[in-house]
Amino acid sequence: MKNFFKVPLLLIAPMVLGLLSGCERPPIETVQTGFRGTGMEQIYNPRTLLKQAALNQAPAAAEAAATDGPKASEVYKNVQVLGDLSVSQFNRHMAAITQWVSPDAGCAYCHNVQDFADDGKYTKVVARRMIQMTQRVNQDWKPHVAETGVTCYTCHRGNNIPTNVWFAPKDRKYAGGALGDLAGQNIASTQAGLSSLPFDPFTPYLKDAAPIRVNGNEAMAGVGKSANRASIKQTEHTYSLMVHMSESLGVNCTYCHNTRNFQSWEESRPQRVTSWYGIRMARDLNNDYMTPLTKTFPPERLGPKGDVAKVNCTTCHQGAYKPLYGAPMAKNFPELQALAKP
Repeated sequence: MKNFFKVPLLLIAPMVLGLLSGCERPPIETVQTGFRGTGMEQIYNPRTLLKQAALNQAPAAAEAAATDGPKASEVYKNVQVLGDLSVSQFNRHMAAITQWVSPDAGCAYCHNVQDFADDGKYTKVVARRMIQMTQRVNQDWKPHVAETGVTCYTCHRGNNIPTNVWFAPKDRKYAGGALGDLAGQNIASTQAGLSSLPFDPFTPYLKDAAPIRVNGNEAMAGVGKSANRASIKQTEHTYSLMVHMSESLGVNCTYCHNTRNFQSWEESRPQRVTSWYGIRMARDLNNDYMTPLTKTFPPERLGPKGDVAKVNCTTCHQGAYKPLYGAPMAKNFPELQALAKP
């Protein structure tokens, strides 16, 4: 009788261990974000949060610099942005950018150290435009960033190139091409949470302005351009974008939506409105700042289709529901709060 039970247990044990290995180890914490019965809860793993906290520490800001004395544009040559700062303020800001973007290479990452006025390095041209982009975010996109704002560090985190950017993916077909193309899906990509959902949720929504829909307002409405485009295929693209946003912020769907009625704005959390603005902010930055810089970058910095790196939700959030968990870095750099007057 003992042998009868012994053999099945030896076979079952590896199966049980295999199943358990796919589960998260306790403790798991649950936070209710909506009315009881709506399923609006956020689930957190304290170990993951601890790791995320270490990755989202904002660096300490240097003491504010003196505002008196000559302006930077009066002392230095070819200062096209931030020229209205005092020399002390300007040098403080350049030191901060070095810490944020190029702590190893230092000033030489952007500048010809023999002639700081020289624009020969593409990185200097790009950096100048990125300062203006940061000012644009803080000035015009407060519905998304509020008074917390952003600095170069929000995206770069001490790296020359932000670790989370995106390019248009190369065209892919089934092996041999006998079955046609993949219709932009059926490849396990990190962008879509390693699912078979479309692996480019960014081009339609964060560059182009395709409607983000799961279902249409009318059934079988119209033909051609007026037809209901909220098809299953379009739904899959929307799901892919939502997976990206969830992964980017380290949250689940109920951070924005009420599971009783995902579509209803009236029953959604305020965070859904913030996300709505965030999508349009990313689209604005990609089209007005990143894409126009395409010819400025060398070929090795471009994607497989020759496009420039662009921003998505992960670029800033990097797994946190608020970038740097809401550390208000921008307040220490008032020169980044608004676009400089021409």
